[in-house]
Amino acid sequence: MIEEELKGYVTEALALLGAVDVTVRLEHPALLGHGDLATNAAMVAARQAKKDPRLLAASISEYILKQHDPRIASVSVVGPGFINISFSDEYFTKALAELLSGGEQYGKNGMLKEKKIIVEYTDPNPFKEFHIGHLMSNAIGESLSRIIEASGAETKRACYQGDTGLHVASAIWGMMQEDLPSEDTSILEKAQFLGRAYARGATAAKSDPMVKNIIIGLNKKIHEHSDAKINDLYDIGRRWSLEYFEAIYRRLGTEHGEEQAFDYYFFESLTGEFGKKLVQEYAGKVFEESEGAIVFKGDESRGLHTRVFISKEGLPTYEAKELGLAKIKYDTFPYDVSIVVTANEVSDYFKVILEALHLVFPELAARTVHVAHGMLRLPSGKMSSRTGDVITAESLLADVKVRAMEKITHTLFTQEEREGIAEAVAVGAIKYAILRQASGKDIIFDLDQSLSFEGDSGPYLQYTYARTCSLLEKAKGRRIDPSATHQGTRPIHKYILRFPEVVVRAGKEYEPHYIATYLTMLAREFNAFYGNTIVLDGATDEAYKLALVDAVSRTLSRGLCLLGIPAPIKM
Repeated sequence: MIEEELKGYVTEALALLGAVDVTVRLEHPALLGHGDLATNAAMVAARQAKKDPRLLAASISEYILKQHDPRIASVSVVGPGFINISFSDEYFTKALAELLSGGEQYGKNGMLKEKKIIVEYTDPNPFKEFHIGHLMSNAIGESLSRIIEASGAETKRACYQGDTGLHVASAIWGMMQEDLPSEDTSILEKAQFLGRAYARGATAAKSDPMVKNIIIGLNKKIHEHSDAKINDLYDIGRRWSLEYFEAIYRRLGTEHGEEQAFDYYFFESLTGEFGKKLVQEYAGKVFEESEGAIVFKGDESRGLHTRVFISKEGLPTYEAKELGLAKIKYDTFPYDVSIVVTANEVSDYFKVILEALHLVFPELAARTVHVAHGMLRLPSGKMSSRTGDVITAESLLADVKVRAMEKITHTLFTQEEREGIAEAVAVGAIKYAILRQASGKDIIFDLDQSLSFEGDSGPYLQYTYARTCSLLEKAKGRRIDPSATHQGTRPIHKYILRFPEVVVRAGKEYEPHYIATYLTMLAREFNAFYGNTIVLDGATDEAYKLALVDAVSRTLSRGLCLLGIPAPIKM
């Protein structure tokens, strides 16, 4: 990228002027009239170089111009020592031509070349419903996986699921209270039955000590596989859950194999025993006994609280299972980085896990990154799967799809096409609402705003992309040429070319929202351009204008793909 070469020019100039080890940063000025890139390096380095910032900036500017780089049209000093750099029209024309000839490579980079990265996300628990919180993890994790792939890494997707524990015992107790659905019942109805069974068991255990003790006993039997009837119920419920989850994953765009959506599935029923052995092996070194349980003593001064790793009943807890998971993951796929996407409500718990992991497997702790996300809420508030007052992903998708269908009124669409577009719009609306802001923030899902075709929303991006596709379809057979005669470089032309650097930033910071924000600004620029410009006018610059439309279309398509948002060509 030209940015890196410019940083090199500025660094070389500073070294010659007596300032070394200065971190040079480049940014886009707020106004295009102030140049294409700017740096405050002269002001940062002025004290070390013992020079006036403006004079230092002038010397740096002179050095840059002496490189006779044909891509640079001008360099100027403004204010107290800012350096503004403008690129030549020839540079922008060539860059646009490279974009149009590069196909699917546009936006890709080699930042993570030869790295192995595993991304764990979604993580719904069998026997419980797939709720809107799982939509958060899935949207962020899937987008991160795609961004990391675009950065050159060998990327694997993993899903870790709790198929043992009190929640399973609670669900099985609930399953025992009524007849099971028949095998020919839809998978959705089976999943809903399991959700009701779990809610019934969890609620009864809270209000009735006798039921609580029965469920604790069931949990032990499940762990030991000691009761044939319980084993059968367990196998049925687990199978139904996993089959239903697969359908949801694929609906959301996580589909990376013919037989399964994720590359790897890990389950607590396997990680638990290994984690328990690890805790026992390090008892007295990392862990200690406390009231019949084995715990990790947290350092309260560092915000680390004490956590139980093996219960007094001798069962591994979530903490022990996570410890085992880190090693099992590595043995399965020797990763350079393991990214774990979870809700931020478990951030404190995860800090303790990482501290214990550091003492048991320090090299794995150093390779683990926790990406915490906020909660997805509706205006009515938070949901609870324990009480049964849960907002499922299925119900939210259905509600949004119904509203989307109401907006798709074009009489040229068949019913099947309307269904397909409404599904794409529903998924896009929800995913964009999640990905439009930094991962750690809570989100109130506003249905009207999220389905708007005129603002900061997924459907707005999808509609803009469909508009570019329609225009290019009308232009079939006409010349598309970035180097065709035109006067100056249009602002949208410059904005299109920022996409690769946005992808790099999103990859470095593990933040898809940079791409979502960029695409929204690009869509606004395009719609302003489209509203004020007749593209198919037969004028001498028609081929150039079509090149801009083509480039916007490709950038939106590629960007939506990185966000995991469907991009229908007709809307």
